[in-house]
Amino acid sequence: MKRLLKLTLVFMVVLSCNPKEKKKTKVDYPEKTSFSSLSPDLKASMERGKLVYDDLCLTCHMANGKGAPGAFPPLAQSDYLKNYQEESIKGIKNGMKGEMVVNGITYNSIMTPLGLSDEEVADVMNYINNSWGNKYGKLITPEEVTKVIKN
Repeated sequence: MKRLLKLTLVFMVVLSCNPKEKKKTKVDYPEKTSFSSLSPDLKASMERGKLVYDDLCLTCHMANGKGAPGAFPPLAQSDYLKNYQEESIKGIKNGMKGEMVVNGITYNSIMTPLGLSDEEVADVMNYINNSWGNKYGKLITPEEVTKVIKN
């Protein structure tokens, strides 16, 4: 029975990898993302961050950033993301667990560490901070991520 369970788990993991799907090199931005006022550095970081998001975050937080109600919190117009930038950076880098309140709804999920470099964390933060109606506007650098993680 254990062997069957292990084989089923391995089969599900292999199927979820979807090796037939090629990684995108062209970035399609979410609706309501305006680039007219973005610096070239922020725009480039967001492009890299979109690729990271699509690979690792999209499954739980969805393409529209709205998450899965009751299970995975939204990133789109998220009061938590806006008010807790450092905690969000630490969560992306080190994972998160326990209760959190986002837009008045309590979530109690686990986000495992994703194994991202500080540059990848900065890029994905820049992407989510400036997508789906979020307008953080400030460029987060890998150096800032390193500083936040060390504190």
